This record gives sequence, structure tokens and C-alpha cells, in this order.
Amino acid sequence: MAYGALRHRLGSTRGFEGLVEGNRVTLLHDGVQCYPAMLEAIAAAEREVLLEMYWFGSDRTGWRFAEALMEKARAGIPVDVIYDAVGSIEADGALFDALRDAGCRVLEYNPIAPWRQRFRLGVVNNRNHRKMLIVDRKIGFTGGVNIGDPWAPEEEGGEGWRDDMIRIEGPAVEFMRRIFLHGWKSTVGGTPPRASEPPAEELEDGEADARVRVLANHYFGERRAIRRAYLERLRAAERCIYITNSYFVPDRRIRRILAQAVRRGVEVRVLVPGVGDVPAVWYAGRKLYGWLRDHGIHVHEWRGVILHAKTAVVDGAWCTVGTYNLDYRSWRSNLEVTVAIEDEAVAGALEAKFHEDLENAPPVDWRAFRYRSLGDRFFENFFYLFRKLL
Repeated sequence: MAYGALRHRLGSTRGFEGLVEGNRVTLLHDGVQCYPAMLEAIAAAEREVLLEMYWFGSDRTGWRFAEALMEKARAGIPVDVIYDAVGSIEADGALFDALRDAGCRVLEYNPIAPWRQRFRLGVVNNRNHRKMLIVDRKIGFTGGVNIGDPWAPEEEGGEGWRDDMIRIEGPAVEFMRRIFLHGWKSTVGGTPPRASEPPAEELEDGEADARVRVLANHYFGERRAIRRAYLERLRAAERCIYITNSYFVPDRRIRRILAQAVRRGVEVRVLVPGVGDVPAVWYAGRKLYGWLRDHGIHVHEWRGVILHAKTAVVDGAWCTVGTYNLDYRSWRSNLEVTVAIEDEAVAGALEAKFHEDLENAPPVDWRAFRYRSLGDRFFENFFYLFRKLL
């Protein structure tokens, strides 16, 4: 697609929902694959690096990325960073100071400290949950992976969290870039300097044929864009729905659509953490296990280290990878981004990974669940009452 045509589509797109062809899509799993690919893209940057990250740690992994970004900034390449004040609350401010000193533009999203210049009490609950890296208007990454040691491989001193990310090369990256610029402008009222237009060239090999929609939500705009696209595909499912979600607390409408799919003969399986990194959300989700079982939805609990992925595959032909959880916070409070892909090769690869994960995620033992402790039952009921605030 020529750049002029793409720019025209961007200008008329509502909620950044345009479907574009001619993309090369690569699935990446866990920090062992994601981090090297991201660092390689940063190292090869020639014109621009944009990073939007909920959790930017100041640990070994965080400084590794900071050094890569600072090297580019010192070389005169524009580097712009957005991090969330809550997601990165444990990070040492020295890391962000070092980025600024090296020439990076750094933005803290919705500060929670009252003495910060842009602190506003009314939006403290609104968080930027996105994870995006956009390089040279050509390569984009998004998914569940943050920048921090929990995602780094255990052999490198990390915790080896289970997560997924997607690498896109092609015209859809321009949508990701526009989302970043929209977020920056809506926060501080201006945009970073723009890189020159990318060349109007198409990827050549046969793998560059994925149809991609980049979906984003905004508090006062198309906040329901991701949810709408998700529900449309669930309603249309004919064979199978496979969902991996780290904070799975679906509302009544989503549950009803999944149950309707089961009644149509669709196989519905959900993979959730066996132990959650946010206990309150984990307990709230377990409150729904009985309902899901009664309506024929198979629930599997991950038995490894923390499961943090947010993916879905429908009928082996459509899939999504991004930051969006099936909970109230992702729908109502957080800035999110997800990529929907219409491509049988990509969807098939993600479906194969789902089945591979099931080898380490047996179905819920309903007998054991039925006789779980009174303490577990109390926490499930208690946190479910506050599910819209978690």
C-alpha cells in the first residue's frame, strides 16, 4: 500500500480500527524471544524509537533497555518514552533521569504523587496499560511483555514469566505509531518531533500477507473498540475459541456470548493463571469457575511460573495479541492496545502454542475446587464484590 493511501486511511479511521494488508507478523513468546528481538530493533534504528510501557523496571532488564535507548539518543536519533506511574512505581527515578540526560524525551503517565506537575486526582485510577515499541515507522511490537526482570529467562536471573508478544513489519505499524502520538498529545498537549515519511514500499516475500487491525481504546473516544471487535469474533465462532488471559474476570455479556458459543457446538477453552501476580483479581476470577463449568466452558490453570499473556484464537483463522484483559479495568479504566490478525498461518501458530501450554495446564479439578477452604471462598466472594475497582 502506498504511503499516501495509508495516510488517507489513517485520517478517516475511527478508533484506529483500520484493516490493512501486506504485513509480516511474527509471534514471540516470553522474554527469551521478546527481549532480543526488541533490543535488535532498537540497535538497528536509524530515524526514530518510540516506547510506551506500563512497567519499566529499574532492574537489570530495565537498565539493559535504558542503555540501548540512551545509545540511540546520544547518536542523535529521536527517542521518546512513555511509562505509567503506577506500573513503574517501584522503578528508581534515576533510570528516567539518565534517559533524559542522554537526550530522550520521557513522559510519566498520570503521576500519582501530588507534587508532580501533571498530577490530577480525578484521573489517578486511569492507567496506561499499553506495551508498545515502534521503530523507524517500520517495525512494531506489542503484547503482554513489560520491561523488567520477571519476564527475563531464569538462566539470566529473571523469573521466566509466561507471556506473548507480536512483531509487525508493514503498513499496520503506522497505526501503532499514531496511537503513541495520540497518547502523548492527549497527555501533554504536544507531540514529539516526527520522523520523515517512510518509503512507500511494500514487503516482498510471501510471508507479508497478514491482514491486521490495530485496536486502541481511549477514555473519551473509541473506548469500546477492542471489546467490540472481540465480541464480534466470539459471536461468529464456528469451531473453537481458545483464550489465554492473565486477569480473567469476564462480565455477564462476555460470559453469555461464550455460553451461546458452547450451545452452537463451539469448543471453548480458557487458560488462566494457577497463581496470580495480583491475588485480588485472581480470587475474583475464581468466583466464576462454577458458572463457567455449568455452561460447558473448559477452564485450565497454568502450573508454571506466572502466566501473564493476553491472547485469543477463533476457528484457527483469527487471533489477537495485546495488552487487553477480559476484566473491568481494561474495559473502563486502562489505555490498552491489541492487534487482531486475520491470517491462518499466524492464528494456527498461536493455536498450536495454546495446545502446547495446555500440557502444563490441566483442567480445573472440580472435586478439589468444590471442597476448597472457607478462606478461599471468602476471598473469592469478597474480591468479586469489588471486581470493577481491581
